Amino acid sequence: MAALSKVEIQQKLKDMQGWSHMGKALHKKYTLKSFMPAINLVNKIAAVAEKEAHHPDITINYNIVAISLSTHSEGGITQKDFDLARQIDQLASEHS
Repeated sequence: MAALSKVEIQQKLKDMQGWSHMGKALHKKYTLKSFMPAINLVNKIAAVAEKEAHHPDITINYNIVAISLSTHSEGGITQKDFDLARQIDQLASEHS
């Protein structure tokens, strides 16, 4: 799956609330009520990522979960990243 161009990425981001493009990755932060809901979200993201064989970079700061998505094998952002981003948004909406 080939990396998308900057124009393609910006076009796709128009439909993705809260996601941004910096460098060679998509980024978003989710703020949850406290630490345990953040951990629960990360665990659900991990299960989906493992199933998809596509693993995001995840940072947890108490109740904030930061996600960074990139297809390292392609050296940038692919459709695979957008697909996982949508799945992560769905999981996060179930935790809010």
